[in-house]
Amino acid sequence: MSTVSEIPWAALTPLIVLALAFVIYCLIDISRNEVKHLPKWAWVVICLISIPFGCIAYLLLGRDPNRR
Repeated sequence: MSTVSEIPWAALTPLIVLALAFVIYCLIDISRNEVKHLPKWAWVVICLISIPFGCIAYLLLGRDPNRR
């Protein structure tokens, strides 16, 4: 069983920062633009619960192609 001290935080920190930036980008995009298939609140929940797959699903399926 591994302990917290054995986790390579120096290697994981850039990945965590990148994932957070990706989620923030998607949340800003959801708030500024129209979305498809689901209401905005549902896309926000999906993006926050399943990082990064929810954000990828939003970018592929939820964005309105006729956005401004």
